[in-house]
Formats: sequence, C-alpha cells, structure tokens
Amino acid sequence: MVRTKDPAVRALLVERAAVMLGQRESITLRALVDGTGASTMAVYTHFGGMDGLRMAVRQEGFTRLEALLQEVPVTRDPIKDLVALSAAYVTNAAHNPDLYRVMFEDGIALEDPAAADNTLEHLVQAVARSRQRGRLRDDVDPLDLATQCWIVGHGLVSLVVTGPLPPQAIHHGAAMLTSLLIGAGDAPDTCKRSVRLGWKPDIPGI
Repeated sequence: MVRTKDPAVRALLVERAAVMLGQRESITLRALVDGTGASTMAVYTHFGGMDGLRMAVRQEGFTRLEALLQEVPVTRDPIKDLVALSAAYVTNAAHNPDLYRVMFEDGIALEDPAAADNTLEHLVQAVARSRQRGRLRDDVDPLDLATQCWIVGHGLVSLVVTGPLPPQAIHHGAAMLTSLLIGAGDAPDTCKRSVRLGWKPDIPGI
C-alpha cells in the first residue's frame, strides 16, 4: 500500500534532523521521531531512509537561502545589491543556524548538486552589473569577487551567528565589504554610501 505523504510531517522531520545534525547528536530513527508523533516509517515514506533525510536537510538550507536571495531587489545601485545579498546570506544563517551548519557538510550529498552554485550566482551577477556600470575595474572577475564576498559572510556567520563573538560584531561586515569593494575599484565615498544602504542583516539580539 502506498502511504500518503504529509508535508507537515516531512517539514517536522527535516527541522528535527537539522537540530540533531547541527548539534552533532547521534541521529537514529527512534531518536529522530521521539516526541514528534511521527512513526519511524515516516522517514522511509518521505525520504526513502536516513541518507535521503540527511540530503533533504542539507538541501533545505540552500532552498531557504535561495528564497531569501530572490527577495533582494535588483536596483540601479548594483554595489548596494551585492552588499544586500551578502547581508541576506548572514540573515539566513541567523534564522536557520542548525540548517546552516549542515549546509556545508561535505559528507552529505545534495538533492540538487547545483544548489550551492545557484545561490552564489546571485552575487556573481551583481558583481557583473557593477562592472558594467563602471563601479568596478574591468579586470575584476565576477566569480572571484563574489566568492570573496561570500567568504566575508561565511566568516561572520562562523564567528558571530554560530561562534564565539557577540551579535554586535556583525557590524564589522560593512567595513570589510567596503575595503574589499574599494580595492576592486569602487570610489570610496560612493562605495561607503552603497554599503551603508545594503548592509542590513537581520540578526536576533541587535
């Protein structure tokens, strides 16, 4: 008999597994469903087993990040857009810390192997637009600079959102991105204004 898939049960199991994986807990079928009201069979119904569940958890992290990046509008100020995308990356991690920890687990495959590259592509396109508008030097490689912006966000998340620094340290992101983008050719005063407008991560506690 084919079992009916309940989206609410699937979401519940993904969230529970994200917490367990993110906190490095031992994850077993019984531990996963304990207290949820779901049966162990639900893991097979929705994911085909524990490996499928782990894949779904990692994929969910990128799915939520992609949804948040999609909400960042494309404006006439591509540097502001680039910074806003970087801020959205930090915001996503702050609101989904357990999923974020699992997103970069190389030992867990993705349901869509292109998911990570697809999210980075938003930043690549913003860099390309910035170069086209003369905000950045012609020799700036969009993928290289987008990756550097990603590294800034990832470092902040590692130290602030899921690490030892206080939430207020997130403000250092503006200075780091400003230095990075001025180094890539943007005019200092214009860059500072764009960064100020774009760097607005939503971090609980600040």
